[in-house]
Formats: sequence, C-alpha cells, structure tokens
Amino acid sequence: MRIVTNWPAIPERWQAANGRSGSAVHARTLADLRYAAESQDSVYLVNCDPGLTMGVALANLRPGARRPLVASDMVLRRPEGLKGHLLHPLKRALLSRADLYINLFRDVRGLTEVFGIPAERCAFVPFKVNLTEAEMAASPVAEDYVLCFGRSMRDFDTFFAAMERLPWPGAIARARPADLAAHGARFTWNPDHLPANVLQLDDDGTPAAQARMLSRAKLVVIPVLKSSIVASGISTALNAMRLGKCVIGSEGPGMSDVFASEALTVPAEDPAALAAMIDRAWRDDDLRHRTAAAGLAYAAAQGGEADLAQRIVDMMAERIP
Repeated sequence: MRIVTNWPAIPERWQAANGRSGSAVHARTLADLRYAAESQDSVYLVNCDPGLTMGVALANLRPGARRPLVASDMVLRRPEGLKGHLLHPLKRALLSRADLYINLFRDVRGLTEVFGIPAERCAFVPFKVNLTEAEMAASPVAEDYVLCFGRSMRDFDTFFAAMERLPWPGAIARARPADLAAHGARFTWNPDHLPANVLQLDDDGTPAAQARMLSRAKLVVIPVLKSSIVASGISTALNAMRLGKCVIGSEGPGMSDVFASEALTVPAEDPAALAAMIDRAWRDDDLRHRTAAAGLAYAAAQGGEADLAQRIVDMMAERIP
C-alpha cells in the first residue's frame, strides 16, 4: 500500500502492527496528491483538512481515478448562517464519501447526523501530547487558579457563570474575542468586566506559554458547547494531564467518550454543575490527585507525533484492503 498524504509525520517507509508494510509520498496540494496517486496501490490519507478531503472526494468521481480515501482528525462543525446552510448539502455529499474516518473520539453520532458519515466507516485512535519535554520542564509547577484554556468551541460564558458562584481564583489566557469567535467559541462577556475572581494571563500563543499557564493551575477546565460534534479540547486535556493536572470537561465527543477516571465530566452548558464540580475538586485533595494521576498515566502512554502516526498507519493497514 502506498500512502499519499498531506501529513509529513507518516514515514516514507512504514510497517504496521499487523505486518503489512509500504511507502508514503507527501504532497500538499490536490494536484500533487492526485499526481502521486497514479499508482493502483495508492491510498489517500488527508489529515486535518476538510477542504482537501472534499477535493479528493470530487477527484475520485472521475472514471478510473478513484483511490481509497482516508480522512483523519477532521474538525467539522454544524452549519451556521445562510451561507453555511446553503453549502452544507454539497459538503455533506463530498465529506461522506471517504472510505475510512480516523477520529480522536468515539461518539460519532454527530458526524452521522450532520454529515451522513456512517459509524461503520469510523475508527478511533488516541491523540498525543503536543508539549515537548523541554517546554514542560521549563514551566514552574503551582496550584494558583482554576484555568479555562483553549479556543475551539469553548464555552467561556458557562465558565464565567460558574466562577461567579465560587470563592476560588480563576484564570483565562488574555481574551482575543475575534480569534475566539473564529474558532467557534462563545465569549459574550466584555473582557474588561469579567468576574472579579477571574484573571487574564499574558499569552503570546506559543506552546511554552501554554505550558506555563497549565503548570500553574490547580484545576484545568475545558467547557465545550453542546453543538460540538468532534473532539474540541482533546489537545488541551492531554497537555494538562501530562503536566499532572486534574481536568474537568464537558460531556461529549473527545471527553466523556474517551476518558473515564482520567477526567471529571459535567453536562455541557450547565454553570451550576460546573461550579459544583470545581468546588468539589478544589476542596477534595484525594479526588483531585487521583484524577490527575490517572490522567498523567494515560497522557504519558500516548507518546508524541510519531506514535500517533504509527497508530494511524496501523488502523489503515487493518481497515483498508
């Protein structure tokens, strides 16, 4: 099998756990992918790019040009606005044509409902930690605040409403409302008038800054909107776990379907439930430390980008004839 992919992490020569082996060709554009896939044993692997996935699906409609298509880590959202709803039937028709969807979450009901992607064509692989050992080692460890971190589909409004009910210190990365809106986050508060116990921390957008903020947290909260149908927040969760932090997240794809004892979960968009869980975890040292230890063991076992690439190769070798 020859993997034609936009993801450089796939090695040029690979061997899967089931004994299959093959090669990989890296290409960035649709034209380059199609050219590289001329060989009959080629399989497309498009990582984290719905637009490129749709382009390959469209190219596969040409007689004699079809090659198996694998889509991995696609960040898909429900359509919004008039333009989104008008384009959705076309997107649904193209995005549902892949032969295999490799996801970072198990609950694919949203993918089936919104994009017509059959559950039987989906497979789960665990994600990876994105912080390096050097970035983590350089970050001082403390328990200063409850940190709400991240952008994708984050529900800051629920976090703020929860923190208003609590006496504990909270924190977020310094708010950039336009950037948050572009990632589907809900942040309707005036950044200059947040709850009195919520600080804004300096953030230059680097992994080092993320590691620094996470390492000083007593709890890391990842509130995600109910409308999320993919693993929004999985990277933040694993980074926080790898730093030994107790994570509290919203029930839904990428959280309650992936983690058990490794994280504490509450219903999405429920400020009272979130406040109660934050308060419990802040006060209960045993619960917090036990959850953090389970999370650390899970995150450490997932490795880095090369390990994730191997898991994806293994899944492709198992599922693609």
